[in-house]
Amino acid sequence: MQQKLLAEGLGTALLLISVVGSGIMGQSLSDGNVAIALLANAIATGCMLFVIITVLGPISGAHFNPAVTLVFALRKEIAPSLAVAYVIAQIVGGILGVWATHAMFDLDILQASQTLHRTGPAQWWSEMVATFGLLFVILGGLRSRPDAVPALVAIYITGAYWFTASTSFANPAVTIARGLSDTFAGIYPGHIPAFILAQVVAAVVSHAALRRIFQ
Repeated sequence: MQQKLLAEGLGTALLLISVVGSGIMGQSLSDGNVAIALLANAIATGCMLFVIITVLGPISGAHFNPAVTLVFALRKEIAPSLAVAYVIAQIVGGILGVWATHAMFDLDILQASQTLHRTGPAQWWSEMVATFGLLFVILGGLRSRPDAVPALVAIYITGAYWFTASTSFANPAVTIARGLSDTFAGIYPGHIPAFILAQVVAAVVSHAALRRIFQ
């Protein structure tokens, strides 16, 4: 169990380093062009997802996401006690990843995001769509091409940065951690609960709908 939890924590930390770090770098180098900053953010995140899923997947299953862990618990493919431990490791790892990123860029370690535009029905619906799509990719990939899952997830998230209004958080641990960074990738802490609720609802709906397709 210790090995699995370390893999989940480390993987989620690396994921947040890629999300927040590429956001900071993209914003600083894009001369105010938000599209270029978002493109850099999306590409870096997709690249990191491919790496961490490929490397850590054989150890922990490479969830790095409480919504994914919830679905696997509902499918009875992970014990409830281990699922809870996974979620804790993911949240802690994500926060440590944000702090490590701030240190890299010589920013204050402890921050709270002031990004206020990530709220409202459209954003919440976007998170439901993004989370459902991610789980579709994971469960469908495991059913049809398990070896392709790292690439499938990486490609999906890279694209979802652009075709979802919320830029596809699709991950409660990532959402919490991004609330602690007042940078390009941040989300105002007061808006986090609604995002997480949308992601969890989407996970439950995904389980109910996709098990009829991917047995």
